[in-house]
Amino acid sequence: MTPIKNLGLFSLVCLIIANMVGAGVFTTSGFALGDLGSANRVVAAWVVGGLIALSGAVSYGGLVRRMTESGGEYLFLSRVIHPVAGFIAGWVSLLAGFTGAIAFAALTFETYAFPTRPDWLPGGVAASALVLLAAVLHGVKVRTGAMAQNVAVVLKVAMLVGFLLFAGTVALSEGAAPVTAVPGPFSLAAFAGSLVWISLSYSGFNAAVYVAGEAKDAERNAPRALWIGTLVVTALYVALNAAFVYLPSFDAVVGKQDVAAAAAQAIGGDTAAMAIRIIIVVALVTSVFSLIMAGPRVYARMADDGVLPGVFRFSGSEAPTAAILGQAALAILLISVSDLRGLLGYLGFTLSISAALSVASLFVLAKREGRQAIAVPGFPFTPLFYVIVTLVLAGIAGARDPLQLLAAVVTIASGSAAYFVMTKKQSA
Repeated sequence: MTPIKNLGLFSLVCLIIANMVGAGVFTTSGFALGDLGSANRVVAAWVVGGLIALSGAVSYGGLVRRMTESGGEYLFLSRVIHPVAGFIAGWVSLLAGFTGAIAFAALTFETYAFPTRPDWLPGGVAASALVLLAAVLHGVKVRTGAMAQNVAVVLKVAMLVGFLLFAGTVALSEGAAPVTAVPGPFSLAAFAGSLVWISLSYSGFNAAVYVAGEAKDAERNAPRALWIGTLVVTALYVALNAAFVYLPSFDAVVGKQDVAAAAAQAIGGDTAAMAIRIIIVVALVTSVFSLIMAGPRVYARMADDGVLPGVFRFSGSEAPTAAILGQAALAILLISVSDLRGLLGYLGFTLSISAALSVASLFVLAKREGRQAIAVPGFPFTPLFYVIVTLVLAGIAGARDPLQLLAAVVTIASGSAAYFVMTKKQSA
């Protein structure tokens, strides 16, 4: 069944913002400040991370103009490179990518929403309830789920802007920035290492491509949503992290995992700290909603192609209900049995490789169909910049933790085996 075109430009932009703004922006800069030793360098790293994400968004825009169906990396790599490459990208999403990200966001939501969890509330229940709520809203009616998500995203952005206005007022009233530590010599290795984690906070800029088949005028709106959403988030990230590292004293935030709460406490006391906690909760709710919306579209596309069971198709509904419920079930299973923090490094590594390969497929298209078929501003430099930087950062992450490389190899091997089994069944 052809999906109903329910999603306009505004909904696509909200989906991207919801996907991108999660826990990372509120936790990264304390560690980056410790590694880089300078607020200026931390903010510069967030600017560079934004430029990388924008180059990726523009490059993905060229891909989605060419292929306006849902499916994301699975679709692009299957159509341009080889079906097995696409299947492995989809396998990463099914096995860990969306599932792990949903579970992590939901568990972090529970941590912030219930900092002193009552005895009658077992661990993981609130996280699982949030996943179920998202599945119900997105699984029954796309328009209802999208409207709920849009409202939550508007609320989140309004709260973030409100916090920034408050922080700006405090800065003006104080008249001078607090004294900070004298930074040591600039280290390119430390800067690149901080970029690895900052880039994870920018992941999700490509969310619109997963639902392109349900977008109104997808050839025009999906590429526009990619760069608009990414630009909005980049501006928010740079402003927020400038507030986190410039306004408090150096010692108040350096090395802090909860840098947003620590900065808010230093800037405005308990009231500001509570406000930032509420903002984080709303941000995590929208993250879960957006991931539950995007991920199952990949599995529905794979089912349409016959490489996953047909039950995951849209099957007469305007939403891929079975795929959404399956995604929710997998996420809840991970919530109940796993500590996902170690998994996130693996997710960032494998998903960044998948994104880099997808953008690299633009060069294959250009060779096959001519450069005039690639509607990417700055081609070939824009996608080349994204591919090179993304692979370098993935290499740094892999060198830091060789287990990530091993996990990626296992994922590729298991995906290849699964593809062989599914295609064998299909041809039988």
